[in-house]
Amino acid sequence: MARLPRHHQSSARSMLLTVLGEHVLPSDEPAWTSALLHVMGGLGVEEKSARQALARMAADGWIVSARSGRRVRWSLTRRGRELLTEGAERIYAFGRDREPWDGRWVVLIASVPESRRELRHRLRTGLTWAGFGSPVPGVWVSPHTTREAEAKQVVEGLGLDVAVFSFNGPYAGIGSERTLVEQAWHLGELAAHYQEFIQEFAGMRPEPGDPVLLAQLRLVHEWRRFPMLDPRLPLELSPPNWIGVRAANVFNDLHGTWLAGARQQWDELRNM
Repeated sequence: MARLPRHHQSSARSMLLTVLGEHVLPSDEPAWTSALLHVMGGLGVEEKSARQALARMAADGWIVSARSGRRVRWSLTRRGRELLTEGAERIYAFGRDREPWDGRWVVLIASVPESRRELRHRLRTGLTWAGFGSPVPGVWVSPHTTREAEAKQVVEGLGLDVAVFSFNGPYAGIGSERTLVEQAWHLGELAAHYQEFIQEFAGMRPEPGDPVLLAQLRLVHEWRRFPMLDPRLPLELSPPNWIGVRAANVFNDLHGTWLAGARQQWDELRNM
């Protein structure tokens, strides 16, 4: 099986998450090590790195192994299924029709000392995943007031509920909402990422077998990053003819087209 070009390679753990979430989770059937290594190799991951990723994810409680003679197969743990299901729901729901906006914002004031860099990083990661942007240090905003609950989970999980404060309401009369949006999310950079995604996948027509399986996994793997990057702004705050809408259509069309062939090939590999 031919490898993908070097510029397509990604971390072994991240790629393994994609494979598990896209094929092991839906079937809830174990997969032989040989099948996982075969697919990971086609995605540009060296065998040593793939084996290390399996061992680390097992140590983290995502997967568990069972030996049959000299062979080993891997199943998702309950925790692994829950985490991957949550991620899958976010990925596949992302990019669909936006709900009407009532013009209200939720604002977080987060005070974390510079000396606690790891905690600041975890807060940034959690709030970014929840769709918040930071226009200035210590301030996080989102036009989706329903996400305040998710932000609260992040904050409480980090033990910061006494150091973070929230407000919500309409934008007032000082400054520009457009400027706020650009400073919080850098939409020009995001548009460039979407353009790269479209250019890479829109014209692909993979053959049956391994090619369609690898193309489908790469499609999902690349799309996975956009829920972290894109705040899914209301149309009132998005640039005209926002490219993210076109990219979502490309993803949904190709994923639907390739899914049956990819699952068929995976089932053949899994049962080898």
